[in-house]
Amino acid sequence: MKFFANKRAANTATRAFQLSPVAAGCAIFLTAFAGSAYAQQATDTTATPAPTVQTADTTADTTNNTPNSAVTTGQDATVSTTATPVQTVRVTGIRRGIEAAISIKKNSSSIVEAISAEDIGKLPDQSVADSISRLPGVSAQRGRSSGKSADISVRGLAPSFNGTLLNGREMASTGNARSPEFDLFPAELMGSVVIYKTPDASVIGQGLAATIDLRTVQPLDFGKRTVAVSYKKSRLGVKQRDGLPEGDGDRATLSYIDQFANRTIGVAIGLTRYEELGGGQSKFNSWGVADEVFVPGVKDKVKLKVPNGFGYDTEQNLHNRDGAFAAFQFRPNKNFKSTVDLFYSAGETGLKKTGFEAGVAGNAGGKYELDHVLSKSTVTNGVATSGTISNWKGVVRNHYEGAEDDLKSVGWSNELKIGGWTTGADLTWSKATKLGSRYETTAGTLPNQQDTLSYTGFNGANVTEVKYTPGLNYADRSVAVLTDTMGWSGGASSPQAGYLGQPYVEDEVKAIRLSAKTGVEWGPVVATTYGLNFTARDKSRAGQDGRLMIIGGNPAGSATVPGSGVAQAGASGFNVVSWDPRGSLGSVYELAPKVDADILNKFWDVQERISTAYVMGDLDGELFGLPYRGNVGVQAVHTDQTGNGYKVDSGNCKGNTPTSCPGQRVTGGDKYWDVLPSLNMSFDLGNDQFLRVGAAKVVSRANLDDLRAGSNVTLGNNAGKSVLTSTSGTPDLKPFRAKSLDLSYEKYFGNKGYVSAAAFYKKLDTYIFRTARDFDFAGFITPETNLPAGGSTMGRFTQPQNGSGGNIRGFELAANLPFSMVSPYLDGFGMLVNHSDTKSSIELPREGFANVTGSAATIPLPGLSRKVTNLRLYYEKHGFQIAAAARKRSSFLGQVSDFQDNAQLTFIKGETIVDLQASYEIQRGWLKGVSLFAQAQNWNNAPFLEFTEDENNPSNRVDYGRTYHFGASYKF
Repeated sequence: MKFFANKRAANTATRAFQLSPVAAGCAIFLTAFAGSAYAQQATDTTATPAPTVQTADTTADTTNNTPNSAVTTGQDATVSTTATPVQTVRVTGIRRGIEAAISIKKNSSSIVEAISAEDIGKLPDQSVADSISRLPGVSAQRGRSSGKSADISVRGLAPSFNGTLLNGREMASTGNARSPEFDLFPAELMGSVVIYKTPDASVIGQGLAATIDLRTVQPLDFGKRTVAVSYKKSRLGVKQRDGLPEGDGDRATLSYIDQFANRTIGVAIGLTRYEELGGGQSKFNSWGVADEVFVPGVKDKVKLKVPNGFGYDTEQNLHNRDGAFAAFQFRPNKNFKSTVDLFYSAGETGLKKTGFEAGVAGNAGGKYELDHVLSKSTVTNGVATSGTISNWKGVVRNHYEGAEDDLKSVGWSNELKIGGWTTGADLTWSKATKLGSRYETTAGTLPNQQDTLSYTGFNGANVTEVKYTPGLNYADRSVAVLTDTMGWSGGASSPQAGYLGQPYVEDEVKAIRLSAKTGVEWGPVVATTYGLNFTARDKSRAGQDGRLMIIGGNPAGSATVPGSGVAQAGASGFNVVSWDPRGSLGSVYELAPKVDADILNKFWDVQERISTAYVMGDLDGELFGLPYRGNVGVQAVHTDQTGNGYKVDSGNCKGNTPTSCPGQRVTGGDKYWDVLPSLNMSFDLGNDQFLRVGAAKVVSRANLDDLRAGSNVTLGNNAGKSVLTSTSGTPDLKPFRAKSLDLSYEKYFGNKGYVSAAAFYKKLDTYIFRTARDFDFAGFITPETNLPAGGSTMGRFTQPQNGSGGNIRGFELAANLPFSMVSPYLDGFGMLVNHSDTKSSIELPREGFANVTGSAATIPLPGLSRKVTNLRLYYEKHGFQIAAAARKRSSFLGQVSDFQDNAQLTFIKGETIVDLQASYEIQRGWLKGVSLFAQAQNWNNAPFLEFTEDENNPSNRVDYGRTYHFGASYKF
């Protein structure tokens, strides 16, 4: 793949209006049919709603002369219109959710996937991410720390390529990406989720991979008052391989839906609260294999394979969250409807880490550690299979990484029908904040004290299976004391017995949208929609970082570890001192604020002003004898972006405080246009068969931290040589741009089931990649800048850039079938299965991603698993519901957060995860409506494995154990 960055061409606004093949195709389509004989008779087209499905008891809109296309599910519900008699339909549980989701997919004019709640406040899984990860072409990555499904990839593209909406509106986020984390959305508050794989012109906030629309319930879509409550008890970290402690949790929800004033006013309220303390998780990190080491009596290192270093940790998570939504609807007559949607989510996440870290052949990089010497070794074929390391120091780690976040979102939509027009106005305000707290503490021997380490069981490659034994007892508080044991911050001149980081992220989104729709008779175009949308987004990252010093500031100062706790360090087999460092600032430690180039480079703020004008035509006609429907349209998007940050020259720094290392605030930005045509057509092949075609030009904007201004200039290391290095953002960065083509065949069996086959192709015109390039820093250095030997001002400059793209292509197969289609004896049994295979020609330069180790010059596209497979088997009858599900994805390059809350890439080994659930709903008597349920997640106890080169030799392993849920719910 060839990369380039042509700013002059990219900044030319007129280039955005050049006719692309997609735009040309849409134009030809409209021209060919503008005066055709397929002119449609417009019959109250303004009264036809977009295809929707309600996920609970529904009553059709009696003010609408067109029968409601929704599937009525749940309890006995009355469906009435002025033109049709009362109908009653009853569908419950798993099949209820399946039929509602099938109806969304079947009635959509675009290619979509959907899930729908099986009951009020009940998605098919524990989380939104788990549920949508079972859809074709969708995969979830588990969080490294929590083990919960967190990041969603669609069609092999990283999570940042998705647009995420709440009730059709963009939201603020608490991370560096644009889309909010799915952990912020309790599954109980969602009524359905729709994934648009092909966009239409009316969808704002589109993503290049997909647009994920999370939808809460609307009260006037329900036939009567509904109240549901539930309580759940959880056990986490069950059946861990290392016998670590289990965790527990509690979860309670309440949903209330009602209608008043002759169904002109509707109210829906949902509340949820959960508290979870996770089970102990065993984690191991390897520094790989060293091929040389010092031995007694030899001046230079000798060639021997020896473990390079290791880290063992036991981690325990906590997750607490309060969530709420409310919807208020007012519909006094058939011509006016007003809806206010409120959403709130606030939570705390925490990770307590107790572990042990040390070098074996390699040192840990501190000032107080001597060269390691190997003795008493057993050598076989150049491999030191066992031995003892002297001049050695180890570090006990007791860290706490936590954050408090909240998301508030308010939307107010109004719809007014006047004459032959349906007009709309929608206002959005969303704000998210996140305050992190990262305590890192070190304990061990005093700076001038050394220890020994023995190891056994090494075969030259099996770094995860080696047995280590320290010479001292690090569970003894007289041995392991809080101190600057390694001298990692430079030694006596800059003591560091720990570290405290408190990043703060704030994001605010405001938007206004105006639209108007009317029926027309323009050949196959039966209705047109016109719209304007303006979105203002302001996001910033600030905070403070600093060294923790033992009170008094003595470089060799120490303090006894508080408390008396001990804990096993991961799978090491030995115990270490354990304590919770929260609240220790002021009692054990004092803070030395640290503001150097690397830290200031993390502080930034970005402003975006995005204006979108769109026009879309609804299609209904016949082509080559086949009836079709769909839409064709175009968006014209103007972007005005500004990135701010700090520029720091380390050569001017006399220390690492705000006064001794000043930073200069810098700014940059750009303005540009994108024209995004789209076409969706659904051909009716008869017998409930459809052939769908989608073509569009799509964009995905850069992560907001990539738009920051600012840079640093430091003396670093590149390929073993001392050179000047710098990293920065790119305020004038353009988005990912691509042309997409989709084809899907779908065969439905009413709303009971379907089979489908789809193929897709995305041609990326521009791509954002991070790369390092040669750069002359002559204009950025000062007389005090530290230069490499020889005084060269040439170095390596790393920043995100726009380059040429490549392509992504693949296919998806899916079947969602009740077994009653085969035999009535199998009534109640069913299956959902899908498989996707995705390939990409995109490769990225490895050097731009410093943390991705390995020998290859390039790395694959992040988020891309070549193969993803899902299977769900279920039985539902006579009140019983039993389901077993498995999801499998092949190895991929994933994204995790490091100890500094920075996003890092890492190779993650493919995995299969099995979940089970069973429930029983009492059918009659005074307990009717009560359900009892049990669920098991990660039943097969699949570990989280990271690797560098060979997936069969993992460098990092996390074991989460199983999670059990037991509970009851009651709906009345």
